[in-house]
Amino acid sequence: MADTHRHHAIDYVELTVPDLAEAERFYAEAFGWEFTDYGPGYAGIRSGDGEVGGLRLDAEPPKPGGPLVLLFSDDLDATVAAVEAAGGRVTAGPYEFPGGRRFHFTDPGGNELGVWAEA
Repeated sequence: MADTHRHHAIDYVELTVPDLAEAERFYAEAFGWEFTDYGPGYAGIRSGDGEVGGLRLDAEPPKPGGPLVLLFSDDLDATVAAVEAAGGRVTAGPYEFPGGRRFHFTDPGGNELGVWAEA
């Protein structure tokens, strides 16, 4: 596999979760993510040819105010429905912004993420 890391680019996103199995279930169901299990406390998030992030088990709930991870969607309304069906909670939107539309949600473990789509 070729080295795809780019200088100063976002390379990896790690989410802290209180229940690793529930987090894997949610993200697989809502977004089709796949995982590499590295033991009882960590799972890598696979995308394409490599890993783009991880789920790290921690008994402490995620702290609000951390970086906001944004995902892209070709169909924002379908993504809202998938997040809710998987057990996520929409916390804002969908709403218009200059580049399109987006919404924010929390996963079952309390992490807040956003999803956006072009106008």
